Amino acid sequence: MARSADRAPLLGIALDFDSDVPRHRQLYQALRAAVLAGRLAPGTRLPSTRALASELGCARNTVVSAFEQLFAEGYLEGKVGSGTYVSRQLPESLLTAERAPVQGPAPAAEGPPGRLSARGGRLAELGLPRHARPRAFNPGEPELAQFPFDTWARLLQRSWRAPGRERLMHNPPGGDPALRRALAQHLNRVRGLTCTPEQVLVTNGAQQALDLVARLLCDPGDRVWMEEPGYPGLRGALAAAGAQAVPVPLDAAGLSVAAGRRLAPDARLAVVAPSHAYPLGTVMSLSRRLELIDWAAETGGWIVEDDYDSEFRYTGRPLAALAGLDRQDRTIYLGTFSKVLFPSLRVGYLVVPADLAEPMARARRGLDDHPGSTVQPALAAFIEEGHFAQHLRRMRRLYAARQEALLDAGRRHLAGLLELSPDAAGMHLVAGLGPRLAGRASDTACAERALQYGVAAPALSAYYQGVPGREGLLLGYAAVPEPEIDRAARRLARALETLA
Repeated sequence: MARSADRAPLLGIALDFDSDVPRHRQLYQALRAAVLAGRLAPGTRLPSTRALASELGCARNTVVSAFEQLFAEGYLEGKVGSGTYVSRQLPESLLTAERAPVQGPAPAAEGPPGRLSARGGRLAELGLPRHARPRAFNPGEPELAQFPFDTWARLLQRSWRAPGRERLMHNPPGGDPALRRALAQHLNRVRGLTCTPEQVLVTNGAQQALDLVARLLCDPGDRVWMEEPGYPGLRGALAAAGAQAVPVPLDAAGLSVAAGRRLAPDARLAVVAPSHAYPLGTVMSLSRRLELIDWAAETGGWIVEDDYDSEFRYTGRPLAALAGLDRQDRTIYLGTFSKVLFPSLRVGYLVVPADLAEPMARARRGLDDHPGSTVQPALAAFIEEGHFAQHLRRMRRLYAARQEALLDAGRRHLAGLLELSPDAAGMHLVAGLGPRLAGRASDTACAERALQYGVAAPALSAYYQGVPGREGLLLGYAAVPEPEIDRAARRLARALETLA
């Protein structure tokens, strides 16, 4: 909070010395607003820059800079040092528009269409605002406090202490060669793929990766199989490419290929998460994987394998990727570091069949040239030097313990309200509505009431495109320390009791 001595009033103008907005910009905005609102009428003489600086308690250069901007835009006239005036030539239409009181939303205009295209309007509806939510039990959030930031900082510093010209100019469109090499080695060793670094394309997150695939492989109007329920964030990338998402139901073996053939026999893509479907956690069976591969080979379709959290499997051996089974080269593998490291890293990647690598790279160059290069060399070293594998092992142990803590808290506090079962993988559990809630409250009502009690527990029904086949709540545990899990479970129980 700024001290009162730091503020000097001038027609309601004040500088906030603690604001992130530069002071000359604050003064420019305040004077411009006063002119447009009519509080400073045309022809009004302003104080000298020295007098105004003294009154506001700021440097004279701050006032000079603000005045120069207003002179350049035509709001002021005269000459700094010999008298400064509000311009006498301000368009009346500008003043009228700024002075007009707000009357609420304007009626829809006849004639020209709105500013957005039809597709633009659909995209704008997909991008819901992101609000701050309680940590418990927001799904999809990794534990951040346990990330090895000292190691990460050292690798970043080493990468950028004396960067060469090639690193400071343009990366290859597929990404930093060292990172592509590290990813290929990791995926071949851990996920059962057989790929070269040239087949790896680094992207700005998983959604951009899917956007690139959809733009290159789909024409507007092409239909795409999506798991139902599934991750809503992927729908925006398909809509941007003009593709039509077709929800295909999941059964115990994964996405139903038979249902997909019935609902959209001409589909161009199938987007699946075979190792751990989101949000239900369904694992696609081997026979269903082979059936999906046969569909792609038979129809000329493509499979996009979203492998968003396969690293977090707590029982048995990690499942091999579907792409490692496909001998027809119809599968594109999609991965991201948002869940395994931290979301703001914004690094995803594709592994594409060899004959698609060069067209994909050229298309990438035409769209946004290349991915940001700041973190890529450090991330390559993080993988190559074993820090990534060490971090994954530590997080697996931690998340397994936190899942058990959530199950235990559920038994003690949520019996009859929610029904929780363990999951062999992932970062959240899906809790079905118990007998005290089923038929009495929707999962949407439960989620809203939980948020009022300081607990984030999204409704399962929100992940369906069509009529929800199940109701429940998603409870993310990865980012929640065990003592907080118990406290949050008690708050959640109190919230749900009000509905039961």
